[in-house]
Amino acid sequence: MNTGDQGTPRWEASADLVVVGSGVAGLTSALRATSLGLRVLVISKGEPSEGGTAWAQGGVAVVLPDGPDDDTPERHIADTLTAGVGLCDPGTVDAVVRAGPAAVTDLRDLGAVFDRGADGRLDRTREGGHTAFRVVHAGGDATGAEVERALLSAARGGPALLTGHTAVEVLRGRSGGVAGLTVLDADGVPGVVRAPAVLLATGGLGQLYRATTNPAVATADGIALALRAGAKVADLEFVQFHPTVLYTSADATGSRPLVTEAVRGEGAVLVDATGARVMAGVHPLGDLAPRDVVSRAIGAHLAAAPGGVDDHVFLDATHLAGGAFARRFPTVSAACRRAGIDPEVEPIPVAPAAHFSCGGVLATVHGRTSVPGLYAAGETARTGLHGANRLASNSLLEGLVTGRLAAEAVAGDLDAGLVGGPCAVDRAPLPASGICDRDVVQRVMTRHAGLGRDAAGLATAHAELEARSVSRPLSTRRLAEDAALTLVARTLLAAAAHRTESRGCHQRLDHPGREDEVWRRSTAFRLDVFGEPIAVDAPALGAAA
Repeated sequence: MNTGDQGTPRWEASADLVVVGSGVAGLTSALRATSLGLRVLVISKGEPSEGGTAWAQGGVAVVLPDGPDDDTPERHIADTLTAGVGLCDPGTVDAVVRAGPAAVTDLRDLGAVFDRGADGRLDRTREGGHTAFRVVHAGGDATGAEVERALLSAARGGPALLTGHTAVEVLRGRSGGVAGLTVLDADGVPGVVRAPAVLLATGGLGQLYRATTNPAVATADGIALALRAGAKVADLEFVQFHPTVLYTSADATGSRPLVTEAVRGEGAVLVDATGARVMAGVHPLGDLAPRDVVSRAIGAHLAAAPGGVDDHVFLDATHLAGGAFARRFPTVSAACRRAGIDPEVEPIPVAPAAHFSCGGVLATVHGRTSVPGLYAAGETARTGLHGANRLASNSLLEGLVTGRLAAEAVAGDLDAGLVGGPCAVDRAPLPASGICDRDVVQRVMTRHAGLGRDAAGLATAHAELEARSVSRPLSTRRLAEDAALTLVARTLLAAAAHRTESRGCHQRLDHPGREDEVWRRSTAFRLDVFGEPIAVDAPALGAAA
């Protein structure tokens, strides 16, 4: 590998906007920015199909005109706010929910095909936390794959797509605004893309944990890029664990098959090895309670080792017999059968696993961050849509809406002169960062920052990561990913230690109660001059980043 002297960039490119990430938020923003006349370059570590969009099974939560008569945007807003346990930004929730119908219409205009019922109308299901049947889906349980197909098809001949390239550093000009991006190509040769605007849409951070529903590329890249660029992040302590991930063995790690919440929406119930209902008496919505409630209930049930099984429960969907399960949930059915399970005749073994980051780069609903020219959208961003816990199927909705809004913000900021044109960038050597072995990060985070946390465990985790980290130049994709995981793990641990209460996805075993009078606010962090995460004041709910 030839990277030049000390990793000095060897090639250059330029654009009006660089989008890092090729999932739903990234592609939506790239398509909209291109339609507004901007020169757009999309950077993807691998092929777009390797990202998390295609993994989204359930659907898109949206109130469309042909839906149930008793459903309204106000009801969807109320469900989102309830799931977020007091930390949602009401203005963001209102904006995203009300923009949902137009976003789905635009997607269908691009060729996306959603499932229809016998009456010819779009078919709908209900998921955890929803009080109405409003989740539209495609291919049964392959909605993300259909969304990705439509967006990639629309992107052909549009924005430039650079695959096999890893973003390693956001470059800033003398005024403090964004000036471009340092990138490694497929051979590890560094280069610079000069641009006045960079949009981070890299997805989540699931690879912080030993078991996750996220793909291998979900290594928190965008959050780490933003932190090193001087931006703020917020609410990182709120990591949602999906309650129903296919369980195959206690030793199974890495990306695990999801059993979509829509299976419970179609009447499946959680039971233990004795057949007793896990969610009986736990929540008024029963098996369709918000995800944090269901995951905690499973954890509590397992702690008592019901029926002699202490590491998983079961999802009983055997009422969907005679081929009904395979027709409605072909993706889940195939995963089950590969594991030797027939969901039509036996309950599916399931357990919680890391699923979604409710926090991220502190941004407005239009994607603007605290660094001029740096934008964030989708799961990478913390806009206040999710608060302390994401409502099911609001993720694809978020990507479609905020991706478009961020693109429009970039175009507007360029026109208004709020961000400058591409400027010269020094060909500096590749940055270095503290890197801890990925296996160590995943083991420490799973043990001490998973479903339950306490002060002693968080301190132990922090000390181990500090002791095991070594500063190295980010000269390969693997090193850049491991550096991102290490930095974001340290910041997440700091956020989890800072919030001394339990709320939503964040459960402090040593502080089990909610404290609204103290903690009904977001927590924000940035890096100090030594590269250490420090707490800073977060904007009030409803305020700009």
